Amino acid sequence: MNRLVIDVDLRLQQLYLWQPAPDGDILLRQYPVSTALKGPGELSGSHCTPRGLHRIAEKIGAGAPLYSVFKSRQPTGEIWTPELDARYPDRDWILTRILWLAGQEPGRNQGGQVDTYDRYIYIHGTSEEHRLGTPVSHGCIRMSNSDVLDLFDRVAIGTAVRIG
Repeated sequence: MNRLVIDVDLRLQQLYLWQPAPDGDILLRQYPVSTALKGPGELSGSHCTPRGLHRIAEKIGAGAPLYSVFKSRQPTGEIWTPELDARYPDRDWILTRILWLAGQEPGRNQGGQVDTYDRYIYIHGTSEEHRLGTPVSHGCIRMSNSDVLDLFDRVAIGTAVRIG
């Protein structure tokens, strides 16, 4: 069985889901994303999106309703709405599903001050779907809620994620 591969293009603000095949990889899906406002970078506290080879370490939120709100990777019981957003204008909304990433390159995105997993870098749903295609996140890879739900259901823990 071939494993799927995710590519995140920081320049184009797109996420591609590939099915490896002997005669060339097959593009299964393409989704607009939003990566870090501060651009690429691996250092803890940088608010940048880490580059290189990663894997999905954890999948969080299976079965939760669309627009479910997560805090510290736990559902809060809230469902995001524009009214809830207006009450908490400075909240960094993590919605619907979380794909928690772990770096696979020691010294680049794994270990020490560059550890993607310890930085809590996710692929997740956002309240700012209208800003997809523009770098505005705090380091994570934001997707529309319907797209992250679709991606979540297609990938497994261990799926390779290449960011560059």
